[in-house]
Amino acid sequence: MTKLLEVRDLRKYFPIQKGLLQRTVGYVKAVDGINFDVHRGETLGLVGESGCGKTTAGRCLLRLIPTTSGSFTFGEEQVDLATLTHREMQPYRRRIQMIFQDPHASLNPRMTVADIVGEPLRVNRGAVAANSRAQIQERIAELLESVGLKSQDMRRYPHAFSGGQRQRIGIARALALNPELIVADEPVSALDVSVQAQILNLLAELREKFQLSYIFIAHDLSVVEHISDRVAVMYLGKIVEISDAETLYSAPQHPYTEALIAAVPLPDPSAQRKREQIRLEGDVPDPSQPPTGCHFHPRCRYATEQCKQETPQLREVAPGVQVACHHSETLELRGVS
Repeated sequence: MTKLLEVRDLRKYFPIQKGLLQRTVGYVKAVDGINFDVHRGETLGLVGESGCGKTTAGRCLLRLIPTTSGSFTFGEEQVDLATLTHREMQPYRRRIQMIFQDPHASLNPRMTVADIVGEPLRVNRGAVAANSRAQIQERIAELLESVGLKSQDMRRYPHAFSGGQRQRIGIARALALNPELIVADEPVSALDVSVQAQILNLLAELREKFQLSYIFIAHDLSVVEHISDRVAVMYLGKIVEISDAETLYSAPQHPYTEALIAAVPLPDPSAQRKREQIRLEGDVPDPSQPPTGCHFHPRCRYATEQCKQETPQLREVAPGVQVACHHSETLELRGVS
């Protein structure tokens, strides 16, 4: 598969400032040296507990917030987006779009649907096929119909729609400029379960129809399982495992992944009773003062002295499977169905 995005050693540290002079006394290491690739036409799931840094990573990739260090090269031309100026970044913003978590907060309540979906077309007039007012209106109608809404809806305001319909409007806006990559930041977490399934199915259909690639950010592994080709698991600013979805859910290689999957309830009550219960002791450590060695070792039931002292590197332990664990080859983690 052709590589669309290559992320290497991406870091984002937020300064901690105190006192009248606002002196920097430390840093919150939200993203701490992550590496992953996204191929054309695939969906990469980025999962982890709240506060692990997955949303920050997504915002860095779109240059919504500045990065501390690292590179992320995009497209066949292999341009490092981290080094571009604001003006140089403009053409790439058309090729990378974002679907936000809260469809209520991400839509301007004073703008009609036509204004919301058509704004990217008007801002980039000349860079897309729709140039005239009539062409823009026609394009808006096409986009609304492609996400399951009616062309008549373009004259309405966001408050007239349900949460699922608002998210469809956000998806239509993201599609307006024919992007190649969409970063979906927990796009279904604010929706009812029945609506979640509809939005996930819609995203899968749009991927096939428009040849899209997704970075799908979520904390719910059951959601990620159904839409992702590969999954990257984050913990405290680091990626601890990357694998294809089927392998990751059937045979997790990292203790943290094992615990996350064990927390997903099974539909069969008898199978749920037979399943081994894994409880993570303690809370997620403070990202401004992460543990030495492996960040997960204070909560890991397999931790040894080596885990407390040495930071494990992400390495390939099987074709397509990368794990950051000192003992990934010796542990016999159980499969989870």
